[in-house]
Amino acid sequence: MTEPGFAFHVAREVHEVQSAQPRVKGTVLGALHVGVDGAVETVAVAPKIRMVLAMLLVHADQVVPVQVLVRELWPEQPPATALRTLQTYILNCRKLLARVSGRPAASISQEVLATRSGGYILKGAHFQLDWLDFQRLTRLGSKCLAEGDTAEGIRLLDAALELWRGDALADVPLGPVLDSKRRLFEECRLDAIAMRAEAHIEAGLHQRAVTQLAAVTREHELHEGLHHQYVRALALGGRRAEALGVLRGLRVRLVNEVGIEPGAPLQDLQLAILNSEYGTT
Repeated sequence: MTEPGFAFHVAREVHEVQSAQPRVKGTVLGALHVGVDGAVETVAVAPKIRMVLAMLLVHADQVVPVQVLVRELWPEQPPATALRTLQTYILNCRKLLARVSGRPAASISQEVLATRSGGYILKGAHFQLDWLDFQRLTRLGSKCLAEGDTAEGIRLLDAALELWRGDALADVPLGPVLDSKRRLFEECRLDAIAMRAEAHIEAGLHQRAVTQLAAVTREHELHEGLHHQYVRALALGGRRAEALGVLRGLRVRLVNEVGIEPGAPLQDLQLAILNSEYGTT
């Protein structure tokens, strides 16, 4: 059942807790981790068990129907033993959660990963989930920026983006539902990066925006919105030649790989830089 080559870490994060039972930390913004306390151990689980656990983590407090899980695990042709095999995967998930949390198996099946009519539910009250923390911090950061508290807004967005440890669900095989979740998480990450970059630019922190956008534009070489911010930050920081070079490189990639010219906002920005409307005092 287990495949050591598909191991994932069970992270144990040190934190103060009020109740007798610590909350389990579950992370999906990177490789899949679950655990409590400070020690780290590696647990080998089969890829499909990892898929089931990931489905439950990204749908915390929602009943995930059996048929949805079956289609995720076997998109084309479920085996005749699919339901029985899924029950075995759920049992393995419960054993894993019991092990990392120290809770009795009966408590896990009744209070943490419970069976419901037609499916299974992971109770969010027992978990600290990084994707929910990311959403909360991003929402608070956006609120602070809207209210004019730029420093606190940037701080909150920094904290949100620090939760990312790589691509979402990096070590999880993806069926249609998990792939759509991964795409959604990534879009939310890019939105948070863009929001933070705009705050830096508006606050005159051009070099900080340049440093952060340089990395993300290398990851997303055709993303016009992020390149627009990157070029603005460069130009406003007095690096007009570099900014124009970034625009030229983006145009070449868009034409060669997609067959389109840059959009009007980028063309207008290029014209403004050429007319010395950026990066001059």
